[in-house]
Amino acid sequence: MERISYIEDYETWKKDFRFSTTIRVRFSETDLFGHMNNVSAFIYFEQARIEFLHHIGLTLSSENEGIPIVADLQCDFHQQIYFNDPIKIFVKANHVGRSSIDLHYMVLNEKEEICLTGRGALVYIDQINQRPIQIPQNMAEKLQKGQ
Repeated sequence: MERISYIEDYETWKKDFRFSTTIRVRFSETDLFGHMNNVSAFIYFEQARIEFLHHIGLTLSSENEGIPIVADLQCDFHQQIYFNDPIKIFVKANHVGRSSIDLHYMVLNEKEEICLTGRGALVYIDQINQRPIQIPQNMAEKLQKGQ
């Protein structure tokens, strides 16, 4: 695999993933040639991110003081993905800071070949003043455990 700026040691990076979800590429997510549209990768990342947060017990509600918002996203495309392909999307909190979370993504096809890798930062903000606030300790612990 070519060098990816956010991956230092690929084998170690890959082993740290504990959560995954499977999605099948829908026809509407493909282009004229039948392969996945590049925008769809970010939709898959979003779906997996929501399921990951729910899985570790982080639910969002209007009662929460803070909410995580996406600050940036990036995706590296390694292999084409086609209509009706089942893909497995892995998510992990690579780093949890004071008010931000760096999530990493890995997408495998049926042959367990890497098709996509990605990362993105979430910033935890106050819902009222829209400014970054500290991630609650219990939330940070759940994110670091990834379970």
